[in-house]
Amino acid sequence: MTASLNLLPAAELVAGFGSGAWDPVDAYEASVAAVRELDRHVNAIVMLDEEAGAQAAKESARRWQSGETLSPVDGVPITIKDIVLTRGWPTLKGSSLVDSSGPWEDDAPATARLRESGAVIFGKNTTPEFGWKGVTDSARHGVTRNPWDPSRTSGGSSGGAAAATALGMGTWSVGTDGGGSVRIPGSFSGVVALKPTYGQVPVWPASAYGTLSHVGPMTRTVQDCALLLDVLARPDARDWSALGAPASSYAGALDGGVAGLHVAFSPDLGYGHNDPAVDAAVRAAVEVLADLGARVSEVDLGLDDPVEAFHVLWFSGAAKVLRGFDPEALTRVEPALAQGIREYGLDASAADYLDATEVRMSLGQRMGELHRTYDVLVTPTMPITAFTAGQAAPDGWPSWLWTSWTPYTYPFNMTQQPALTVPCGFDSDGLPIGLQVVGPRHADALVLRVGQAYEQATGWHTRRPPLLNQV
Repeated sequence: MTASLNLLPAAELVAGFGSGAWDPVDAYEASVAAVRELDRHVNAIVMLDEEAGAQAAKESARRWQSGETLSPVDGVPITIKDIVLTRGWPTLKGSSLVDSSGPWEDDAPATARLRESGAVIFGKNTTPEFGWKGVTDSARHGVTRNPWDPSRTSGGSSGGAAAATALGMGTWSVGTDGGGSVRIPGSFSGVVALKPTYGQVPVWPASAYGTLSHVGPMTRTVQDCALLLDVLARPDARDWSALGAPASSYAGALDGGVAGLHVAFSPDLGYGHNDPAVDAAVRAAVEVLADLGARVSEVDLGLDDPVEAFHVLWFSGAAKVLRGFDPEALTRVEPALAQGIREYGLDASAADYLDATEVRMSLGQRMGELHRTYDVLVTPTMPITAFTAGQAAPDGWPSWLWTSWTPYTYPFNMTQQPALTVPCGFDSDGLPIGLQVVGPRHADALVLRVGQAYEQATGWHTRRPPLLNQV
């Protein structure tokens, strides 16, 4: 029994805590056992603190026994992407530029809220250098691999968080998303991931990528995603741009279904191109929503790809990251990162940045107008499935830039809308495919509700990576 606790959804896990069927120590030990058995296949965990995890689990077990739990998810095991500050542990951000000696005295808002909830934080997940790209590998920590096929990439930049979650190396994880970084690996690794409305989860220190950057939950079910968002979406005075506390629980608003909702379906946003397997799976998912009572309309958005504007915003932020290090930092980071900074970031003027911001504002206006008619927009999360691990792009791809194969994610960082990915099928190689649900700003609850209705009508989220059958 204990060995399977790491794969239970949080709601079932804490029900067992309450009934006495098992306790947080059992759940923690199951998660750590999964790390010991499986991480050698995927390289998702950059730091494991078994002593701290065991102590937190014991304290949670005592609270359950005494009826003094800190929250409804007290005792749930979780890992955190190594971009997010964790008191007492190094946050190395996948870069040799970061001095591991610290001191490491602060928790980021997400970490602080997790501690306050009683969650058992026991490790940190891999990231590419400074979270800059859509795959997860770095000179400091190596290549992170896909839980469904370790010869493939897990995606990125929250690829370690996605792989860990898919394999039960923790019930949940916390990732970051500046251009797709929870949704790309969510799609590639077959997990649920939400980029919330900007400001819904406070961020501190402020990201060099500015208001493109979000912190979001990564889980195996939509309900768990909502439960984790309930924990993370609490105010923190250190983030002046954070939104106020939600008026109600996200987990409590999941069950309204989709009947009567007007859903816009765009297979390509007007400029993308999908693998046939992706196109078929997403169209089938749209039919499920229609069968559930949604009014689905395929729309031609006619958008121009905002990628050039995104590059100015993104690589200007990357250049800002390196200004915190020595003058030779640009020669000491990943060559592709340095190339992107040189091409798009170093010479960008204030006028260039404002021009890119104008593109961003225009895109936001277009999406705002769309949502006057449609409750949500659904698209593929990714136009492809996972490609070879350790590569920047698929074989034969015309561009080395990660944005060239992630056309449906970064636009919604520019517009700050909530965007959820849920598993919606597999290709002929057994690799996951994701469906993206996008809502108007502040409609996180609606996006989760649509994802929940789809998940409950299908069984994709119940499938498990073959690695789990090999241990």
